Amino acid sequence: MTQTGVPWKELPRLWVILWRLVPIVVSLFRDKRRWLWWGASLQRSYAFHERRARQVVHQVATLGPTFVKLAQIFASRADLIPEPYLQALGTLTDRVPPVPWRDVERTLVASWGAHPDTVVQSLNREPIAAGSLGQVHRARSEGRDVVVKVLRPGVEAVVDRDIRLSRAIVNAVYARWSHVHVLGVRVVLDEFDRHVREEMDFEREAMQCMRMRERFADEPRLKIPHVETALTRRDVLVLEFVEGTRIDQLDAQIAQGLVKPQVLAETLIETYARMMLRDGVFHADPHPGNLLVDRRGRLVLLDFGMVIDVPVSTRKALFDTIIAAIRKDAAGTAQGFFALGMVAPGTPPETMTALVDALLDIAYTDATTVDRARVVAERVMRELFNWPIILPGELVYFARTAALIEGVGARYDRNFNSIKVASPVVLRMRNELLAALLGDHGRREPLVTFAATLGALAGTAFTVVRRFLPTRTAARAD
Repeated sequence: MTQTGVPWKELPRLWVILWRLVPIVVSLFRDKRRWLWWGASLQRSYAFHERRARQVVHQVATLGPTFVKLAQIFASRADLIPEPYLQALGTLTDRVPPVPWRDVERTLVASWGAHPDTVVQSLNREPIAAGSLGQVHRARSEGRDVVVKVLRPGVEAVVDRDIRLSRAIVNAVYARWSHVHVLGVRVVLDEFDRHVREEMDFEREAMQCMRMRERFADEPRLKIPHVETALTRRDVLVLEFVEGTRIDQLDAQIAQGLVKPQVLAETLIETYARMMLRDGVFHADPHPGNLLVDRRGRLVLLDFGMVIDVPVSTRKALFDTIIAAIRKDAAGTAQGFFALGMVAPGTPPETMTALVDALLDIAYTDATTVDRARVVAERVMRELFNWPIILPGELVYFARTAALIEGVGARYDRNFNSIKVASPVVLRMRNELLAALLGDHGRREPLVTFAATLGALAGTAFTVVRRFLPTRTAARAD
């Protein structure tokens, strides 16, 4: 065991991680100091940042499934990662080399106790999806189309080792540089460590899928696959095959009038509001590869490996913060940030009030006043990296949903206004949410918007920034 707590046998892997990442970190520091400890900052063009962002993605991908999965979480963290790095990290979704068939077959035989072709029919050797933790193959079972999801062989040991090494690196950095963003990275890593092992237990995923399917059984706009429980094991999950189009690839359907962007955004808002505030059971991996739209226009939810239980105390604190934000009460919203544990220790209340003021300004800016929105967004981006925001616990994953909702809306409508879309949705849900949180005799507060507050709470407002900044920044760089 070394002085840093890293076993000697893991030092080669530690050196590989450092070899891949340290040059990028040094390059980033040189943005501030040409010679790291002295000298003026280096002038970097937007094109340079884009090239370096692609390099970051390449290096992370070569480090394997743990780092790809972590990158998917960081891809929604505009409070920690600036553009264009944020957008580049988002491209890592589903970009993982597939496991060779012989290894998949070995896992299936060990799990089912028989050759896979005797258990299911027409099992395709080529995967239809290869994720960081598992990959998916099509098959048929008793005349039904199914998908067979298989855990990557050896991935659990790889994830355990990489988390240990990543924590050793982050702790060493934090001991010498106790910056709020290093703390934020450590919080993400701790939360990832708590939940990634649950995600590698496919029996648990099957249970969560059935649990979610039951909760939304009366929702005709939502489709959740049926679980083939008789064929599901800890390393193998068999589900109903549901055909659909990724939520970020709907241009053709929208052009044909088959999908309406506003209806889609409303469905997303209502679905995740019910999960987070009503039920306290949260689908915490909502990247575009896990959200489809089928031929009937239904939203299809896939991959329930990461489902988070949200305690009532968090839901109530979140609700109170939403109410303050709806009232445009910056001080009250800032108090909510403190109550949710979103503020770095020692931060003065007035600092958070100034931050919330800027966020609410963006969230409540009418999309038609583009010039004003751009001015506010640029002010936020200039100061963002120094703001003392930390997303603890469940809110790490809540931020991913917030970014997804805003991103889907902006993807199909540059002038997407989350306030106008969310208002009628949440008004319909007002009594339902309040009854769940406060009981039937609870308050009847006017719940006006939800998506706008998601932005204020968990990063959605920063996604708005991306709509205005790239063209303008690129023009300056050129």
